[in-house]
Amino acid sequence: MLRISNIKLSLDEDENDLKQKVRKILSGEWKTFRIAKKSIDARRKNDVHMVYSVDVEVSNEEKLCKKIKNVQLITNTVYKFPNGRKFDTPIVIVGTGPAGMMCGLVLAQNGYNVILLERGKCVKERKADVERFWKSGELNSESNVQFGEGGAGTFSDGKLTTGVNDFRIRKVLEEFYAHGAPEEILYTAKPHIGTDNLYHMAENIREDIIRMGGKVCFSHKMTEIIICDGQVRGVKVQSPDGEYEIKSNHVVLAIGHSARDTFEMLRDSGLDMEQKNFSIGVRIEHLQKMINVSQYGEAHEKLGAADYKLSLHLENGRSAYTFCMCPGGQVVASASEEGGVVTNGMSNFARDGKNANSALLVNVTPDDFGSDDVLAGMYMQRDIERKAYKIGGGSYKAPAQRVGDFLGTECEETEVEPTYKPGVKWSDITEVLPAFVTDTIREALPILDRRLHGFASPDAVMTAPETRSSSPVRIIRGNENFQSNIKGVYPCGEGAGYAGGITTAAVDGIKVAEAIAGLY
Repeated sequence: MLRISNIKLSLDEDENDLKQKVRKILSGEWKTFRIAKKSIDARRKNDVHMVYSVDVEVSNEEKLCKKIKNVQLITNTVYKFPNGRKFDTPIVIVGTGPAGMMCGLVLAQNGYNVILLERGKCVKERKADVERFWKSGELNSESNVQFGEGGAGTFSDGKLTTGVNDFRIRKVLEEFYAHGAPEEILYTAKPHIGTDNLYHMAENIREDIIRMGGKVCFSHKMTEIIICDGQVRGVKVQSPDGEYEIKSNHVVLAIGHSARDTFEMLRDSGLDMEQKNFSIGVRIEHLQKMINVSQYGEAHEKLGAADYKLSLHLENGRSAYTFCMCPGGQVVASASEEGGVVTNGMSNFARDGKNANSALLVNVTPDDFGSDDVLAGMYMQRDIERKAYKIGGGSYKAPAQRVGDFLGTECEETEVEPTYKPGVKWSDITEVLPAFVTDTIREALPILDRRLHGFASPDAVMTAPETRSSSPVRIIRGNENFQSNIKGVYPCGEGAGYAGGITTAAVDGIKVAEAIAGLY
């Protein structure tokens, strides 16, 4: 096939105009046509336009490739999972976030016996528990934004952007689309699924795994990993009907970054682990219309809600950056432990909310932990979350502060209203976060404002704390066989320290599936 790149469309043109331009470039028709990539070029505010790449099948490909600019021959590659070894015992996958789901799906597609264990509930019941928490402050510590079918990413914007270049990404996108994600994730430059679509996608993947012979067990929590002579022999599981054992020689730990009791159990069981860098900060909210103007100059239906990504390295040696930006979204309560406040961001696919929000984070290193305990970073997170709970009044309200108050500047108008539920308590966030975090944010805000006009607007709202951006620990595994120091145990995904988002976690799940089949 031919890929024709850099086809520009004005905001007043549509995909019929795109096809006309392709016909003109080719001087004729095609056998097949599909959009390969779609992006927005907003570098010049007076000339914001769309840029497309399209794949076409024609009869004289090589001749046209030499004749036309911005054209190249491409080969469509199909992901193949080679036949691997088979086992007498089932493969146990702990966790049903993107890593666990994709690991289980790929293995089930290739005839393996898989059992997925999830301490939380199925997504429908989980959604009800989460909405109850947001409304009343009634937390279910086993069914919340962190625990349950789909993982923590289920309550997010569903971003699929990644800096990783891996051939498995196409497999991930195609499976997500086949199970309910919007088709545009296959070609947009910044694909996102949206929380509302993530619910259905997670359900569909689960049903597919079951249809192929796998088992998915909700409210089944791994409480112990059974080890004999350095080899995993199974797991103990707590279920609503009591405790039981599963015999298995292959256990995938796709446990997510918030399974703190599980981390403690694994440490005490002898798995090699190490401290890991992570980040801490706040959720910052602005009016979405302000972000649109700053990024595009003016609103347009085709452009949708604008996003942004900012970062800088300061002279104090710290980095400040935005993460998981949610256009037209809301800040959400994301606690998983009693007595702690955690924030995160979420958007539906339409991104039609009044506010935009993003994590504004500062890097944290093991030097900041104050302990050699491998889980010291986790305990640091917990201490901050408990402090926020106390300052917020002890009802899961979150401490919040306007940027103007934080920077000591006047705030004449307060158009931005916090979206966090069950509500905020106006506070001094320096009482919640470590001084090195708030000092870095205070220094960074004016600089970031010069890069995105309005970012340090006095009426912008900062809600604290954002502590769960990534795992504070890494479960060490081999570079080639993906196993921990315990043979047959496969650390996987974001919680184990090997991913940084939905796509990379899903890709890591596929890699672990391949490793189990003996492809490494």
